[in-house]
Amino acid sequence: MKQKSNWQLLLGAAFLMATSAIGPGFLTQTTVFTQSLAASFGFVILISILLDIGAQLNVWRIIAVSERKAQDIANLMLPGLGYFIALLVVIGGLAFNIGNVGGAGLGINVMFGGISPEAGAVISGAIAISIFLVKEAGKAMDRFTLVAGFVMVALTVYVAITSSPPVGEAVAKTLAPDKIDFAAIVTLVGGTVGGYITFAGGHRLLDAGVKGEKALGEVNKSAVSAIGIASIMRIFLFLAALGVVASGATLNPHNPPASVFQHAAGNIGYKLFGIVMWSAAVTSIIGAAYTSVSFIRTFHPKLERYGNLLIVVFILFSTLSFVSIGNPVKVLVLVGALNGLILPITLGVMLFAAYNKKIVGSYKHPLWMTVVGALICVGMAVMGINAFYEMFS
Repeated sequence: MKQKSNWQLLLGAAFLMATSAIGPGFLTQTTVFTQSLAASFGFVILISILLDIGAQLNVWRIIAVSERKAQDIANLMLPGLGYFIALLVVIGGLAFNIGNVGGAGLGINVMFGGISPEAGAVISGAIAISIFLVKEAGKAMDRFTLVAGFVMVALTVYVAITSSPPVGEAVAKTLAPDKIDFAAIVTLVGGTVGGYITFAGGHRLLDAGVKGEKALGEVNKSAVSAIGIASIMRIFLFLAALGVVASGATLNPHNPPASVFQHAAGNIGYKLFGIVMWSAAVTSIIGAAYTSVSFIRTFHPKLERYGNLLIVVFILFSTLSFVSIGNPVKVLVLVGALNGLILPITLGVMLFAAYNKKIVGSYKHPLWMTVVGALICVGMAVMGINAFYEMFS
């Protein structure tokens, strides 16, 4: 019974992280890059998966071994650093959650037609809030993200099959691309494990009691599974888009992923897109809210006690912001660049913490993980700084 319970926890944490990554931005990025890079985008996906695994294993293992959340580890490394990281995560999570709410509203609008995106956003916000009002909110969250995650992956697989992609070409160009787009690699890594996302499952496992050096085997499985789930979604969405692009169709620049589903499977495909968009957006609402609040609830016992209430307020504020002012495009762009800088900061802190005995005790961190983590830190930092420079120049 305990083994089954642990399996459910590990899978729940994996789906929480994966569905946090698979949001409206994930869908759009994948289709846009497929349109510009065609089959060579497979190479970008392959490299980003390897980097995602490297970043995620580093972060989740240190959280488990230290038995502390990221902000508390950062405060031990340098007093005040944890508060700074928490501020970045909460601001980024809140801004992107407004976009997630908008995506959920759009999904309902596509599915039912007569319901406006604003009304759909309110309905979606209410559903997300209801998850955290039940007695065992953690289990409810795990089950909801698992079911929604399975649904959107299954529907995307179906659309990929109907689009008849050139699979042989995709495999060939994945191994020998016509061009390598480093900006696309960094964008995918940032969209999968950047900002708050990589901490979603790690903090969830800690809350569920999966911690300590003895639990590292389970942590590794959950971390790799999470990247695997997000990657399966990415690969099949890439194949669906590649099939449409290879057929000569032009994607609608205002809504590229919807265009893929519609070209591949007609009006039914368009409705399926609505389901996928809603599932992706509402699970991202839940993941962003849960993880953002997890970065502040350890700062005071009252914040810990009323953690679920804070999550409800977070979702409510995001929903009301979208309904009243819509998507604040400039804010989202600015915070997007800011989000790209969160990963090198937090991952860097984790790597230093891995060699601090007062944090990890006698634990020995694998050298290859440190090297890979350091390379990811440098690459993401350079690209993030470059993005800010281009934005303000």
